[in-house]
Amino acid sequence: MPSRVLADGERLPGVREDADGFSLLAPDGTAYRAELISGVLSPENPALARAIGGRRVVAFTGPTVGGLYGEALRRYLEARLAPGTWTLHTVPTGERNKTLAAAERVCALAKADGLDRHGVMLALGGGIVADVVGFAASMYARGVRHVRINTTLVGQVDVGVGVKTGVNALRTKNMFGAYHPSHASLSDPAFLATLPVREVRCGLAEIVKMAVILDEGLFATLERYPDAFRSGGVPTPPEVETYVLRTSMRLMMEELCPNLREKELARLVDFGHTFSPVIETAGDHRLEHGEAVSVDMALSACLALRLGLLDEASCERIIALLARIGLPVLDAATCVPELMTRALEESWERRGRRLHLVVPAAVGKAVFVDELADVPAGVLRDALADLARRAERLGAEGVRG
Repeated sequence: MPSRVLADGERLPGVREDADGFSLLAPDGTAYRAELISGVLSPENPALARAIGGRRVVAFTGPTVGGLYGEALRRYLEARLAPGTWTLHTVPTGERNKTLAAAERVCALAKADGLDRHGVMLALGGGIVADVVGFAASMYARGVRHVRINTTLVGQVDVGVGVKTGVNALRTKNMFGAYHPSHASLSDPAFLATLPVREVRCGLAEIVKMAVILDEGLFATLERYPDAFRSGGVPTPPEVETYVLRTSMRLMMEELCPNLREKELARLVDFGHTFSPVIETAGDHRLEHGEAVSVDMALSACLALRLGLLDEASCERIIALLARIGLPVLDAATCVPELMTRALEESWERRGRRLHLVVPAAVGKAVFVDELADVPAGVLRDALADLARRAERLGAEGVRG
């Protein structure tokens, strides 16, 4: 949804792109920015200080990111903020630590540090830290500002450009959460150079998601450069990686904007997120989120083929790209009819007793399958069997290191 400026300067709802990132104005009046900038932790860079706005800050990071960038953040805050106006804490990460107790711990640390309603919670890290700190910020003193510095590919193209926060509870992913836009979301491509390969692949899964549902050109770019953001393999020019990042961010924000708080439960960006919650939880989080999303997308493509909504060539193209990136397209332990039927039923309940299963109709186009009855048990079994054969042929079953 492009934006334009009215005669009196008021901007219509939409997403506006500029050199440093994207500004979003939703129809309900919610506005925020997602920036893609270099040197975000350099004391000479004013972006983070501008986002903090002279307020008291309680910052949080995880052990790994803290080891890599914690000292740089300390130096930045020391250079830019007044003494005694900021603190930095390390909190546990990983899906098992994405809990209500973790969010309460963040709130307790903020309270002990004297954060008031005018203060800022700062999250430096990937999606887990962003979700937990963002959810804590939504609860603390009935809501305080939070700022994200996204260090992972998933954070930069997915978590960091939306407004959702949440924690896992009651054996369900993101059962507790809130729509609480960050005051600023800052992403530096340089962070990606220190990501483990597995984390890069998980981020690429979310980029493939957007390409499949909305942009064949982005998909074709990934086919040509399946090793983007990684050393080795097919070399990826820097300008191509910039194109992939910016296009993914823009597509996600444009798709979220008209339905930012999910009043409409049929959402194209839920592609890859119908079967994946059960794949993750039933597998005790053996698969990372992006890996489960990859398996979900592959299964959804096989289902679309079986339902006559997708042609064979496109189905093969989607699954082959996932495998070339090094993502799993099957998890034998969880991709069984009983669990995948349960996933459909849970999605049906969660989405207002409509299935809203997103499946590809072509590369760059997707449609909804709305009713449980539209996915007969026999079709699901056949799709799973088809996927198993393709995975065996591609050598892509399970997690690839």
